[in-house]
Amino acid sequence: MSMTPDQLAQLRATGAKMFPFLERCELQILELERGHCRLLLPLTPNINHIGTVYAGALFTLAEVPGGPVYLSSFDISQFYPIVKDMQIRFRRPATTDVTVSVTISDEEIKRIQDTASTEGKCDYEWDVEIIDAHGEVVALTHNIYQLRKNSQ
Repeated sequence: MSMTPDQLAQLRATGAKMFPFLERCELQILELERGHCRLLLPLTPNINHIGTVYAGALFTLAEVPGGPVYLSSFDISQFYPIVKDMQIRFRRPATTDVTVSVTISDEEIKRIQDTASTEGKCDYEWDVEIIDAHGEVVALTHNIYQLRKNSQ
């Protein structure tokens, strides 16, 4: 059972406060609906020693959508996600706020959940671009997650 519109609104409002680390980064959920999440990471609390966004903060920004996409898309009473692998390629220094957007289709959500239901787990992946305020790609990532069936 996926989230209701009210539950999605609540998650949008409180999502980054679920983990103290994300709250310190001031990560913001800009958009959230079934299978879609767009996040913003502000420059100021994530600046490194040379005045650009800290590389670990960029990695975090690319990894975090896995949680909201999971919560908005899958039956959380039956499944849980894990991160299996993630690769990042830094293209240029980020000197502004940055955003990331992830979307998976209803068909892909169904495939993942059906496979996890029958096989106990299902890998799924996506590629993302981390974009600065000027529309420039500052980093690219390839993310591999796994949806696992709860053992009850």
